[in-house]
Amino acid sequence: METKNIMIVGVGGQGSLLASKLLGRLLVDEGYDVKVSEVHGMSQRGGSVVTYVRFGDKVYSPVIEDGEADYIVSFEKLEAARYVDKLKKDGTVIVNTQQIDPMPVIIGAAEYPENVIAQMEEKGVHVDALDALSLANEAGTSKACNIVLMGRLAKYFDIDAEKWETAIRNCVKPQFVDVNLKAFELGYNFK
Repeated sequence: METKNIMIVGVGGQGSLLASKLLGRLLVDEGYDVKVSEVHGMSQRGGSVVTYVRFGDKVYSPVIEDGEADYIVSFEKLEAARYVDKLKKDGTVIVNTQQIDPMPVIIGAAEYPENVIAQMEEKGVHVDALDALSLANEAGTSKACNIVLMGRLAKYFDIDAEKWETAIRNCVKPQFVDVNLKAFELGYNFK
């Protein structure tokens, strides 16, 4: 199997590391060789956080170069735009439509760009946008945006939803399993 490349991008504190752990666990359980590499920014201060997940028959490096990502799962729309050059021409960006202002915007040194998603689409990027925050709240907690987005990503894979759910049970604390399963279902079934 050809190596597949997924980038998970977001802002510190959004749960991108749990999402990459979940994805890595699922792919290992499916028998793939998996490499996961975490690149932390100023995560405690709301900075950019990036995780590379590569899987296939044999994967030699955890790094994804420009133009190599099959999927970018973005927990925030500006982060999607920041990393869109990593996407293959026929790749997909799955993006939470939530806006989280970076520090330069917060202190007034910059303005948050308008129409970020539309600008990516105008460049020919396939964008699958959803309000993961609203869906997470519907599931029971705003902290489940990451699992909503994993549910959406699951639609692009030929792996049964039940196997994703097993990975969720194995990766989250027991008291949070039900809310995360609901969040996964909402992301998976989003129209």
